[in-house]
Amino acid sequence: MLTDTREKPRAKTLFKNPLLYSSLLVGIALVVVSWILYYRWQENRSIERRNREEASRKQLENDRVVLEQLGGKELAIQSFYASPGAIHKGERVQLCYGVANAKVVKLDPQPNAVWPSYARCVNVSPAKTTTYTLTASDASGNTISQSLQVSVR
Repeated sequence: MLTDTREKPRAKTLFKNPLLYSSLLVGIALVVVSWILYYRWQENRSIERRNREEASRKQLENDRVVLEQLGGKELAIQSFYASPGAIHKGERVQLCYGVANAKVVKLDPQPNAVWPSYARCVNVSPAKTTTYTLTASDASGNTISQSLQVSVR
């Protein structure tokens, strides 16, 4: 009888398996890379949020400045002047005005209609020295007036 002289292959131990170590290294690398990507994503979100808040704050400040420049929330006559202030008989003069938060504007004496505006001019031809009065009213019924004199030589 013949005996089998072939040796049985030895089973590799778990600790001598290179696939185990390489898989473990790839897994650790994936975890590290994933953590780095997540951390950067969170940091970018935080930076974007701060930038949005800063932009919002700046926009609010700009809006506040513009609102103040346009007269705030209160009824106001921002400007009322004649150009030129003195004329010769028969010439025209421009009466310019600007009002804020007005609902109704009235110019006396003036035959032409006027309306609320931040900047508007009307032409007048006074025959003699005349005092013009600009009256502005808001929706609450508050009224404000301002006068100016146009000299005719």
